[in-house]
Amino acid sequence: MSGTAPIAVTIAGSDSGGGAGIQADLKTFSALGVYGASVITALTAQNTTGVQAIHDVPPDFVARQIDSVFSDLAVNALKIGMLSRAAVIAAVADGLERHAAAIPIVLDPVMVATSGDRLIADDAVAALRERLLPRADLITPNLPEAAVLLGEAVAGDAATAVAQARRLVALGARAVLIKGGHGTGRESIDHLVTADGTLRTLSAPRIATRNTHGTGCTLSAAVAAGLAHGLTLPEAVADAKTYLTAAL
Repeated sequence: MSGTAPIAVTIAGSDSGGGAGIQADLKTFSALGVYGASVITALTAQNTTGVQAIHDVPPDFVARQIDSVFSDLAVNALKIGMLSRAAVIAAVADGLERHAAAIPIVLDPVMVATSGDRLIADDAVAALRERLLPRADLITPNLPEAAVLLGEAVAGDAATAVAQARRLVALGARAVLIKGGHGTGRESIDHLVTADGTLRTLSAPRIATRNTHGTGCTLSAAVAAGLAHGLTLPEAVADAKTYLTAAL
């Protein structure tokens, strides 16, 4: 690589264990040749076994971080992760209106950690759906997260997952990648649905491992890195899935 690296920003929570959140995002950006900056929305006492405590960053300080980063850096892409409170979501949405009108946004609607710990308040789900989902160029829910966003049961087959992706697009997202990591079978199958109705299916061998902490963060950060490099959305998603499969 030569020249100046593109810049991506992650707006997310900190994982003290280093496997997910801000830490996973910055590692992914660096591995993929992107300079990473960050806005921290929450601190977690967390390790590979679970989340022991969450300390939310005040919304006004989240806003100050956004203003500081975007007023100085020429940002090429943005990834949004853990937002645990409605007031923080509002601060982020307002910050995007000030600074990110033309920047590609990947929204990972983090709700439950791989360990099963809940990471978002109930009222924040509605705020996420109303304030941020319509601003996203891509949202990357897993099967349980898609169900929560829609108020439906978790999809049990590919047809239902694709139908839920289309309903999420109808809520305003420009594209939806429903991840298949919570599914079953020998293949891990993701479905990418874009606003024009196009469906792309991405599959990879399901890796037999329990070391999946931070996979959602890593995938969405890898997509943002691809967009920062100027890839099209389908190219960025395909490259991100390849990267994550290799990492697993």
